[in-house]
Amino acid sequence: MPLLRTTLLKAEPAGALHSLDELFSLANAMEQEAASKYSELAQEMARQNRSELAAVFSDLAAAEREHVDSVTRWSQSRRGKPPDPTLVRWDAPATFDRDATTEIKTSKLMTPYRALAMAVRNEERAFAFWSYLAAFAEDPEIKKAAEVMAGEELGHVATLRKVRRRAYHQEHDRLRSATGKAEQIDASALERRLAGQFEQLEGGLDPVQARRMRELADEARQMSTEANGFGRFPAELERRDAETIAEVLTDAYLEEAERADDPVCLESLQALAGRAIARLAWLRSLSV
Repeated sequence: MPLLRTTLLKAEPAGALHSLDELFSLANAMEQEAASKYSELAQEMARQNRSELAAVFSDLAAAEREHVDSVTRWSQSRRGKPPDPTLVRWDAPATFDRDATTEIKTSKLMTPYRALAMAVRNEERAFAFWSYLAAFAEDPEIKKAAEVMAGEELGHVATLRKVRRRAYHQEHDRLRSATGKAEQIDASALERRLAGQFEQLEGGLDPVQARRMRELADEARQMSTEANGFGRFPAELERRDAETIAEVLTDAYLEEAERADDPVCLESLQALAGRAIARLAWLRSLSV
């Protein structure tokens, strides 16, 4: 259980459940929040004219509303009444990643696969939460109900993983089709292009920002040397804006670091990823 808690939950539950009524109310609140968050993301994607992502989040919101109805029916059958929101005495540990929500709204590279991967992570956190409560519950009835909730969340994880796999294959099929015969470049070339874009952007900034932009240009040239020969990207990326290129490189360094077996290579990729993350965060701050 400690491993489950540390890897998925950002904090331990703030209290213990003392009745089934409290459990149903907390479960209802968590499912309602997820439905609301997904609906919010669907609306934001529609506002950005990103119809494919809007459809993904609309489907996720609909699934969460079904979960709300399921909890309500369970409460009715066991307690003879719907969940009472006033019985929620403490906030559950965050199972819906706020940073991920922000990234979905701002990322120019968000895809259905990446969105579904975040949804899977949310459901895994919910599974960890209910598993934790079940493990430490003293009342046998509450323990059993928490175990049922954990099982439900695990089922949601399995379902979303299947949908995510389909999205992954569709995304990569499109990518291979689009780039199979296209000219390819490596991360070094993209870093050099990024350095040039930073220098062009410098003129429109205040002195402090301009100085930071020069530093980023120098850093990008250094990173281009370190990333020489790494990655394969469509050459057309060189024509994209600085933020998009920076995001592509950040994702590439992070993903390759996850797959790296060699300790030296892993350390190098993690260092590149760390600088790339800080760079992307600063670029995004300019447009806020």
